[in-house]
Amino acid sequence: MLPKLTTKDLALTVCFAALYAVFGFLPMFPIIGLLGKAITAAAITAPIIGIILGPYLGMLSTILGGIVGFFVGSFSPPSFISGVIAASCAGMLYTGKRSLCAFIYFSFLFFFGFYPFVGPVWLYPLLMWFQIAGFLILISPLQSTAVKSFNSDNNSKYFQAFFITSLTSTLAGQIAGSLTFELLSWPIFLADLKIWKTYWQGLTFLYPVERAIIALIASFIGAVLYKVLKSANLIRILNHAG
Repeated sequence: MLPKLTTKDLALTVCFAALYAVFGFLPMFPIIGLLGKAITAAAITAPIIGIILGPYLGMLSTILGGIVGFFVGSFSPPSFISGVIAASCAGMLYTGKRSLCAFIYFSFLFFFGFYPFVGPVWLYPLLMWFQIAGFLILISPLQSTAVKSFNSDNNSKYFQAFFITSLTSTLAGQIAGSLTFELLSWPIFLADLKIWKTYWQGLTFLYPVERAIIALIASFIGAVLYKVLKSANLIRILNHAG
């Protein structure tokens, strides 16, 4: 059941949505297959927003910020969906909803991999190696240990918690964004299976580096922000979705 939004919740949502939209103007990596579109710094802020605000307000913030970014041209449909899923999954993990997060992750992974004709399972299965590794991390003790580390007072454990949580959630977002790309591109705009295979081959070792960098930067920023908010006793006030 979704929580009832208070005035404070709405204010937080608007503030983080604005921040998310602003970061959407800062390009980081080009999106292969979408000319002129890029993965932006919003990808870094999405898991942080999810952890700080929880899955519901985090999702709402990225939806609102993504809508603004979409209409001004800083977000593409895949990056919009990717950010919403990344924030939601990060919030779920932080608030103890790992089973739901794992179900969502696996569902996107399955439909992306087995998408008719152009899914990587049919054309280049090796593409999914890091996405599968992310799922294994998500369901392993490594993820549960990382979430527990949010309750510690150790800076290195904060970093570990943010890195693991950001990595699995941003991978979930990447899979959702890739599935969106499949839905929008095949067969109307891109029907050549050889081109699809070339895309998947090119991304096989590119997206793991990209997602690791996103998780690292999110960890540096998020760990510091989390420590400050926790010291000020604001985490429980900001995130009450658990």
